[in-house]
Amino acid sequence: MRVLHQMQMSGNCYKVRLAAHQLGIPLTLKEYPLLAGDTRRREFLAKNPNGRVPLLELDDGRCLPESDAILWYLSEGTPLQPADTWSRGEALSWMFFEQYSHEPYVAVARFWSRYAPREEFEKKRHLVPEWHAKGNAALSVMDTHLKTHDWFAGNRYSVADIALYGYTHCAEEGGFELSRYPAVTAWLARVAVQPKHIPLSFR
Repeated sequence: MRVLHQMQMSGNCYKVRLAAHQLGIPLTLKEYPLLAGDTRRREFLAKNPNGRVPLLELDDGRCLPESDAILWYLSEGTPLQPADTWSRGEALSWMFFEQYSHEPYVAVARFWSRYAPREEFEKKRHLVPEWHAKGNAALSVMDTHLKTHDWFAGNRYSVADIALYGYTHCAEEGGFELSRYPAVTAWLARVAVQPKHIPLSFR
């Protein structure tokens, strides 16, 4: 069975678990405790020299890092990946947006505010206004799109939605006010009622 090397609280790892569950793909979860440093050990670095989770390990030993690459791999040939070329391009565009314009601020603010040791957070506190400014800019872009679209690609629920849902649905843990974005809030509710949806805490 495929192994997902992961941290339960990570939105990036959650995205993979959510997609796999909705597709009926069984995964064995190998947990890496937060702040334990296990992803920097030689054994893990042999699988992913970048030292990060999630990492999908196949039965033959091949390892695929990066959450959105894993989403794309698992969704190949399924309803979660748009079938036509344009919609696939749309999906990838939003997935790149998620990793470059959204996750570095929304996810980072959540981690340092909610999960990092308090003394370490205090060293980063001066960065909070920047994280919030850029994270809110990303949420505003999403809200603008969602005012005229139910989904992010191909007029249906897809891996693009899963990619963005991972950290958006828990953005308030990083100090973001989702009530400022009614279209995003309505979209979050639509994602949450999709078949076989699971919460971040589900194992």
